[in-house]
Amino acid sequence: MRWTHPDRRRFLFTSALVTLPGLAGAQPAPTLEAAIEQAHAKLWRERIDPYGVILDYIGELPTPEDCRLGRPNAIGWWSPIENGPMFTGLYLPAACERARRTGQEVDRANARRLSQGLLKCASVSDVPGFIARGVGTDGQCHYPLTSDDQTHPWFYGLSAYLRSDIPTADERAAIIRKMSEVAGALQQYGWRPPCAGQFKGEFRGGFKGHLFRDAVRYLYMLRTMHAVTGDQVWLERYRTALAERAEQSDKTRIELCAEGYPYDRSAIANIDTTQLWIYIGCQASLAGLTAMESDPILVASYRKGLDVNAAGALAAIDAYRQFDNNDTKLFGHANWRAVYGAAWFPQKTQADAHRLSEMADVAKAGERKAYERVYMRNPLAGATLIALAGHPQAQDAVTRVVTHYDYNRLNMSEFLFAETAYYAL
Repeated sequence: MRWTHPDRRRFLFTSALVTLPGLAGAQPAPTLEAAIEQAHAKLWRERIDPYGVILDYIGELPTPEDCRLGRPNAIGWWSPIENGPMFTGLYLPAACERARRTGQEVDRANARRLSQGLLKCASVSDVPGFIARGVGTDGQCHYPLTSDDQTHPWFYGLSAYLRSDIPTADERAAIIRKMSEVAGALQQYGWRPPCAGQFKGEFRGGFKGHLFRDAVRYLYMLRTMHAVTGDQVWLERYRTALAERAEQSDKTRIELCAEGYPYDRSAIANIDTTQLWIYIGCQASLAGLTAMESDPILVASYRKGLDVNAAGALAAIDAYRQFDNNDTKLFGHANWRAVYGAAWFPQKTQADAHRLSEMADVAKAGERKAYERVYMRNPLAGATLIALAGHPQAQDAVTRVVTHYDYNRLNMSEFLFAETAYYAL
């Protein structure tokens, strides 16, 4: 599909069922399938960049100068390319499943395009193992700071693509080479994602920490690299990692997997109300490990973690009821230069970049982004966790949440979690 700027192209969604529920004079809720098609159409007509990377929202892309100077900040937070590999990687398995179900060439081509976007993110820097958050106006410029939140979904998305029948033999070979290159570099770095540009030689985040999310993502990537390459060394590393205790932890990694995300509550604030989205990759990892593993004891631990996460999410998703599709709060982040420009200063350290990211013009930013984060992103992420677990209430939970929103009115691209939930059923 050729990318066309949203201002130059409109999509007419013709369905008598798309008026959203819970509003004055509202029609009956759309069917689940109609809601998914509306979300899918919006994503593909305006939120995929020319290279196959998902944008956070519609806004001015950063220029090479922006990326070099770190505007709005060197992390790239709050820019339209903040979460390219994360969103693209988490969404690609849904795109592959859609292609399998429909058999349509357009869906196969879409999945292929996303895989190329992920490869792009791993190919714009001279730093081995660096996964750029996305690219700016010239198709090459990128912010110097990535994170583990971008790196793990990169592996997850590409491994799902390789499991499909979509890639050609040449594509498979190229993807496996790149995954091996990135994984090999991370192994050398102690599984810490490297930085680029002025922060070359530094790292941001990691996978060998003491939290549940550290353990499950690390195990998944090791096990997946064995599945992808057939190289026995990855299986040996996986088996060793299972029984290891991370620094500052009294639990082995397999024990942490059984704990689920509640184990992380003391370290990560507000998981249940705002942060379920960062656990989609963890839940997907547990599901993937369950499928790849034959040891019944390990499977039982992974299965326990899946169920714990689904139970927590089921208790949190009803926040969707508070989302008003007619809400008119200001989404000022679309003009990120105005929101963050006045506070900008040169950043010499990662701490500088983090501090700058917190210096917004609150009046210009508006309240809409936070509104969507709490009442749209979190419920849809929760529905995905429930669906990935195969929870008995998964169909009902996904239907209730996904059919609530008018996707044409949403600003943040996290609405893509409607499809991750649906195609995980």
